[in-house]
Amino acid sequence: MVHDEIVMVFPGFAGRIQGRDAFITGFRDFCEKATIHHFDEGEHQIDVAGETAVVNFGYEMLYERSAEQFHTTARDLWVFAKHGTGWLAVWRTMLDVNETAA
Repeated sequence: MVHDEIVMVFPGFAGRIQGRDAFITGFRDFCEKATIHHFDEGEHQIDVAGETAVVNFGYEMLYERSAEQFHTTARDLWVFAKHGTGWLAVWRTMLDVNETAA
């Protein structure tokens, strides 16, 4: 479900990674080092134009890492490209990130 050359742009456009391995490593690292206590997604907005789709949704999360809890609200923005009969994620960022110690 993830393109080989996916790009993840860090919040605030502060940096980027490219490639499936680096992208998956980021998720894996978070899952191994954090405990999610609460996660709630808002309504998804999906826009499709030809073989490109843009998906965005807000979320709220409470998680713990290194014995500290954090409350985060943000908006995830994903771009997908049609690939054969399915869709592959090709780009992602997080917008309006607000994280505070809980």
